[in-house]
Amino acid sequence: MSTGTPASALLRERGAASWAAAVSHPMVAEIGAGSLPHETFRYYFEQNVLYLEDYARAIALIIGRAPDLAAVTVLTRFLGQIVDTELPANYEFLARLGGPAAPDPAAVMAPVTYAYTRHLLDTAGRHDLPAGLAAVLPCQWSYGELATRLAASMPADPVYADWIAMFTGDGYDELVQASTSLLDRHTDVADEALMTSLAAVFDRSTRYELAFWDMAHAGPGGRPPGAP
Repeated sequence: MSTGTPASALLRERGAASWAAAVSHPMVAEIGAGSLPHETFRYYFEQNVLYLEDYARAIALIIGRAPDLAAVTVLTRFLGQIVDTELPANYEFLARLGGPAAPDPAAVMAPVTYAYTRHLLDTAGRHDLPAGLAAVLPCQWSYGELATRLAASMPADPVYADWIAMFTGDGYDELVQASTSLLDRHTDVADEALMTSLAAVFDRSTRYELAFWDMAHAGPGGRPPGAP
């Protein structure tokens, strides 16, 4: 295996088909066009707030594996992005779309949300820093990529425009670069057994990203908007 390509890029290349399907998902396209029904977007947020709460817990577990202060610094910023920016914004979006503006203790995870978060928590809790990062990076990284593309032609609907802007401003791209670079610094790409293990983790998260979009697009009834 070549050592000239960073670990993060190699992992993404291996799962290129699932990655492309996630970042160009029909629901993502409808967000960009401003044509997604608000009720579908509301269901996305109802599940996403539950996902993000456990996503934050997974990042916190990875911080416990950090080998040095530089890693702690990057991961703490990553955690702050979720806890201080994205979760409050998600509850604000829910309120704008007619949902609760605070955590709902009766909310239940859909099967995909549950499976994805168990994967994140299990990997972050039982494995080392590179494996934990391989698990959480597809979410952070793919959102930055898809939002950058959508931002080239912002939808008129302010709900969708504001959601896109959350992932294109305030140093989001720089944080993605810092997170992927952290994985690269702590991964020996010449170790084929390690790379195979990390690829399995990264690919599973990428497939869960795609499954989450499928689930959200289908809504609680299980069918996407416009389906017969």
